[in-house]
Amino acid sequence: MDIDVRGPRFGAAVTTVVLAVVLVTGSAWLLAWQTLAFALDAAGGVGRSPYGVLFRRVVRPRLGPPTAFESPEPPRFAQAVGLVFAGLGLVGYALGPQWLGLAATGAALAAAFLNALFGYCLGCEMYLLVKRLTVRAG
Repeated sequence: MDIDVRGPRFGAAVTTVVLAVVLVTGSAWLLAWQTLAFALDAAGGVGRSPYGVLFRRVVRPRLGPPTAFESPEPPRFAQAVGLVFAGLGLVGYALGPQWLGLAATGAALAAAFLNALFGYCLGCEMYLLVKRLTVRAG
């Protein structure tokens, strides 16, 4: 079942804000929250993530009906990639080295920002590339 493209983009906007605050404050706790959000999104899909639930219950009813849809697999893969970067960032902030926390969080922030502002999902593009490569190899 396809999903409303505005949902993942809303999630990317919230993620952008959260990760920016993490970089400014160095809060490992806030990054732990974002890591959990990525994990829930990757495991259950965008509809079951905290930001997906917020979009569905609060934001979407105030918008018009969706006009564009997408397959849920690429955004779900993108959240798994975000989970890896947030996890690395969490390790860096909690255990060190500090530069790992900054670099990994910054990379996740850049990807979320691209999606939120321009609708370009870097993780989704990675998913499609991997899919094409595995189809050719198989």
